[in-house]
Order: sequence, then structure tokens, then C-alpha cells
Amino acid sequence: MPGRVRFNSIVRAGCPVRILHLHCDHVEYTPTKKEIPAAEDIEPKRVRLEDVLVAFVAVEKGDDDAVAAKAVFQVKAVMERLGCVRLLLYPYAHLSADLAPARLALGVMEKMSEYASDVESHRSAFGWTKSYSIQVKGHPLAEGLKIIRGGREDESEAVRAESKIESQWLIMTPDGTMTPVSEFDFSRYRGLEVLAKYEAAKKRGEDKPPPHVGLMKRLAIADYEPASDQGNMRFYPNGRLIKSLIERYVTKQVREYGGFEVETPIMYDSDHPSMIKYFNRFPARQYTIDSEGKQLFLRFAACFGQFLMANDFQMSYKNLPYRLYEMTRYSFRREQSGELVGLRRLRAFTMPDCHAFCADMEQAVAEAGVRFDLSRGVLRELGIQDKDYEMAVRFTRDFYESNRETVRGLVSKHGKPILVEMWTERFFYFVLKWEFNYIDSAGKASALSTDQIDVENGSRYGIQFVDNANRPQNPIILHNSPSGAIERVIYALLEAAARDSKQGRKPFFPLWLCPTQVRIIPVHEDSNEYAARMADRFAKKLVRADIDERNESIGKRVREAEKEWIPYVVVVGSREVAAGPDAEITVRDRRNGGMLKTTLEDLISGIKHETRGKPYAMLNQPRLLSLRPQIMV
Repeated sequence: MPGRVRFNSIVRAGCPVRILHLHCDHVEYTPTKKEIPAAEDIEPKRVRLEDVLVAFVAVEKGDDDAVAAKAVFQVKAVMERLGCVRLLLYPYAHLSADLAPARLALGVMEKMSEYASDVESHRSAFGWTKSYSIQVKGHPLAEGLKIIRGGREDESEAVRAESKIESQWLIMTPDGTMTPVSEFDFSRYRGLEVLAKYEAAKKRGEDKPPPHVGLMKRLAIADYEPASDQGNMRFYPNGRLIKSLIERYVTKQVREYGGFEVETPIMYDSDHPSMIKYFNRFPARQYTIDSEGKQLFLRFAACFGQFLMANDFQMSYKNLPYRLYEMTRYSFRREQSGELVGLRRLRAFTMPDCHAFCADMEQAVAEAGVRFDLSRGVLRELGIQDKDYEMAVRFTRDFYESNRETVRGLVSKHGKPILVEMWTERFFYFVLKWEFNYIDSAGKASALSTDQIDVENGSRYGIQFVDNANRPQNPIILHNSPSGAIERVIYALLEAAARDSKQGRKPFFPLWLCPTQVRIIPVHEDSNEYAARMADRFAKKLVRADIDERNESIGKRVREAEKEWIPYVVVVGSREVAAGPDAEITVRDRRNGGMLKTTLEDLISGIKHETRGKPYAMLNQPRLLSLRPQIMV
């Protein structure tokens, strides 16, 4: 950054692991002679592998377990791109003149084998001379070179710290009482029991598709994209309208709360000083891109861009709390393939991300309370009720001892017991994190709203403000998503609708999110012009209305409107045409399950009243159903 660099992290960059990878029809090799004292003890035999990615690996000075994880992650990414399922790790000292000591290099190779245990992997003997033959495939991607940098001091320290951390799982009631999970009576709190068991089991995979998957396809909202990576969805016109309205509503609420909207890049240099600990904490969960000698990764949150932006700000304590906000379209996390299902867990998702920079812990705690209320209100207006989600809070023991009343206040607002994880010491960058978890019919818990009190990244990113004594300070940062991922909101709405249907209630979306709010069905072709004028009146008053003028029976068209969850259906015939536009009409009110006698103007007024304060979008489909293509699902 011109004029100043204020990043405070101290990093020791090790030499890279070098990997020459060849996609081969076959490779055949035989160990012939021990070359060094540290060579592995093996029984020499000929090995032949077909259709294999051969990774010739040179381990250099400074490399460690962390770089082994990164190296295997990149090699597996190559395998996935090539459609190759077999890997041979082949020690190959000739790629470098700065090799690591033999025993350390062997350790890295062994770690690489461990990290590759989820694919069919083989490793040739370390420290042996070998005779070999190889047949490389003839396509453009068959040969490649990877240089993976690693050996970070802060990363190995993080791994050691994580292995030592201890935590307690407790239930806290609104009066502040905490009880070990094993001793709590869950008989009145089945959802909380599901959350506690889900967190204990750590099982994220699905045994069968949850109900929302079928609904998202049948309602033409979204579907899997077979030509993309797993976990990347296509959104049809109905789905894009719903998604857009939710995005706009959440953004409006955050702006009114005081967030200032920005936009930041989707990819960052993994070797940038401020990124190293973030990237290396979970390297296998990131998408990486090699570009002009840099290893870039796709963001999994808006933190990076907003923090780097804040590093350029000159701030006073008088500016704080200062709030930056972005609707990230998209963030990326390379989730395990078995965890990917419908809209619940994706690899590319839309996340509203709001960071507040606070002067001290007192201000941060107060701000967290404001954002807690913001998040509850946002979920409620999105159609997700308090009873539909359970709350979890994670904090350090020290933070809790100093802020008991704050934590109890949040639980009191929630109004029912919550799940608590208390850490003996801090490992992550935050001292407190709360989240609202939607509990679905399959017993899966999915985080929606969340906030964190971050005491580390202000320093790591060199973000500063001047306090009232004119001294530079690092702010405490809050990380809030008031709704959670937008796709996950739609998942929760669909799952709740499926539950209602199973329990005998009609499923529906909140009126402001319905792709079509009113369906007009003309009885005969003679009524089409009247129906068009009626639809014009709805459109002028910002109500989404379409016309089913297809040559089908009235009964069939009404049933199809029911299947599409259309809230209001108006059938118009010669009587309505003769009575004129201001006469009383009969409306099928799907949500209340009856017929409604009203005027067109009163129907419009009722819809406008129910959707006030919410964003509006015009129809995202042709008005006439006869002009719409049929989506094959």
C-alpha cells in the first residue's frame, strides 16, 4: 500500500515443495539399490500402475506437515480436474538443489501419504535408486509443475495450540443457570437436543435427500448444475427473484442499522502476510488458482477485503463503531462432497457480511447486542420464526467471567435454553461467537445468523484508530451475518414448508417472496383482454400477477396454481367482464383455504399492506403462461 505498510504478523516463509506431476497411461518401477542411510527398509519388487497421476516430489529445507497438506490438496485438485482416481507419490530429489535433511523429507512424504488416504494412493520407496518406465498421456494438461510454499511458524504453532484446547458443553437457561449437556432434561426442548447431538456427532453428511431438494426443483427455484463443480447451483427465474428479494431486504436492514456497503475482490494471494494463518488453517477447504507465480485462493468470507480496506483508513475513536458491509456474491468453501446437499450446504454461496470496528470491549459488547436484535428481526421478517431455530454460543471462560450479564442478556432475549461451548483458553481469533441454527426434519443443524467478537485481526491486518489520548490502537472487530447465507435461508423456508405440509398445513412462502402473487384465469378466450387489463392494474400497483390463458380446464389451471403455491387466484368470465373493473370479485385465498369476496382495489390494498417495507420486483417470467418454457426436472 502506497506510503505505509502496517501488517504486524511475523512470518517465516520456508522453501517450497516442488512437484512435477504427469498424467500417465502407466508407470512401472523397481527399487534397485539403497542410495542413502535413511532409505526405507522394503522388499524390492516391481510395481506397475495404470491410469495414474505420478507426482515427483522434492522436499526442500523448511518444509513441514503444513506444506504437505497444501501439496496434497493441490495434487488432488489436479486429479479431480483430470478425472484421475489413482495417485503415485514418487520422491524425486533431482527437482531441487536445496533439499531438506533426508529424515525430515521422509516425514513429509509420509504425511503426504496420510493426507492422500481418501483416494487410491501409492508411494514409492524413499532413498532408493529405481529403474522405471513411464507412458505419459498426450493431452495438454498431462504435465504440470507445482511449487507449494509452506513452513510457516505461525501455522505450526496454531496446530499445536489446537491440539491442546479443551472445552465444556453446557446448557444455559434464560436465568443464567448452566448445566452439563449430559445432565440436562431435554424433554421440552427437542430441537435443542437435536442441536446438542449434532454438534457432538460432527456428522455433516446426508443419508438421503432432505425434503427441500424436491421442492426447489418442483417449484423451479434451483437445481444442481452438472457442468459445474459440486455445490454450485443454478437458479431459475423464480429462484433468482426470491434470492434477489432476500438479498435486497437484508441489505436494506443492514444499511438502516448503519452499515456502509462496499465491494471487494473474490480472490487473494495466499502468501500475503495477513492471509497466511487464515489460509493455512484449513487449506483443503479452499479453492486455489495459480496465476503469474502467485497461489491465489477464492474467499470464503468478506473479511479479507474489508480488513485490507480498513487498513487504509485513518480512524479516530470518534468514528467508532464503524461498520462495513458486503453482500458477497459469491463466497467459496470446498466442502466435502458428502456434505453437499441442495441449498443447505454449498461450495459457492451468497453471504451478507457486516464487520463493525469497535474501540474497546465495552463498545464491542454493546454493539453485539444491537446486532443480535437486528438478526432476530431479519429472520422473523424473512419468514423464519423463533421456534424454528436454536441458539448456540461459544466463548472463552475468561470472556464469560468478565461478561456474564451480557451473555445472560442474550439468552434472556432468546427466551429459551441454549447450547454453550466454553473454552478453557482461546484458540480461534474470537472470544465469543453466537449463532442461530435451523433444525430440519433430518436432524441436521444449519447456522443462519451469527456474530463474533474478534480480538485478533485488528492487529494482524494492521487496522488502527487513534484513541482519546491520541495513541494508536487496534480495534475489536465484530463479524455479523444477520441472516446467514441467502441460499440457506431459502433452504430453511422450504424445509419449514415441507414440515407444514407433512403436518396437514398448506405450505407457502411469505407473500412478498412469492414469484407470482396473483394468478388470473380467464374462463374463455373472450375474457383474455379483461384479464390483461386486470394484470396491468396489478403491475401499476407493484403486485406480481400473471395470466393462465392456456387451453386447459378451469379445474386443472386452479390445481396447478395450487401446486405453485400461488396465494390468490382470480377466475374471470363473462360475468366479471360485464360487471366492470370496480365490481366485487371472488378470489381463491390459498393461505386461508377459502373464497374471498372483495374488489380488485381492496385486494391490491391488502397485498400492499402485508408486503409494506419489503422490496418489490416485477415478474421474472412471461406474463402469459402459454409463453413460458417448461423446465424439465
